[in-house]
Amino acid sequence: MLILELCFRFFCCGLFAIGGGLATLPFLYNISKETGWYTFNDISNMIAVSESTPGPMGVNMATYVGFHIKGILGGLAAPLSLVLPSVIIIVIISKILDKFKSSAIVQNALYGLRAASTALIAAAGIGVAKIAFLHVGEDGSLVLSKLFSIINWKAIVLALAIWYGLVKWKKHPILYIVVAAVTGIVFQFH
Repeated sequence: MLILELCFRFFCCGLFAIGGGLATLPFLYNISKETGWYTFNDISNMIAVSESTPGPMGVNMATYVGFHIKGILGGLAAPLSLVLPSVIIIVIISKILDKFKSSAIVQNALYGLRAASTALIAAAGIGVAKIAFLHVGEDGSLVLSKLFSIINWKAIVLALAIWYGLVKWKKHPILYIVVAAVTGIVFQFH
């Protein structure tokens, strides 16, 4: 029955993660805490791979988790479960939106959804920054052996260098992804 739980969890994630791939991260952290299927560090790897490969980030992460948990069947079931709520909602909305698009209630609801999706994306961004720039344990807690060992200085320097390169030279993002991956390998980031 693991496949049903996988489908249910990703269906709920797809139903409530309004705002795209980064908005799924709080749900993925919650799934990690509740099931132990993967660690917080696995999530940072999922983000790196998902952002570096074609396709929507949330679908890529769902595929990774599904395959990790239940092989090919899970790799198909998790992303399908993730996108199914969107398909259902889009079909329903397309049927009724024309009738109510000028309604103040609909406009206010959409405005509220924008605020909610912004908060979900901001929470995800903070979570990613915590994993990327601080040394965290498998459960996401800070490793407090020494005060200055908490900060991942290599990652901060790399992020600043990539940001500077983006602003200064405005090259294609794939170049920066490749440079960051090679730098991580050479300097053994972890």
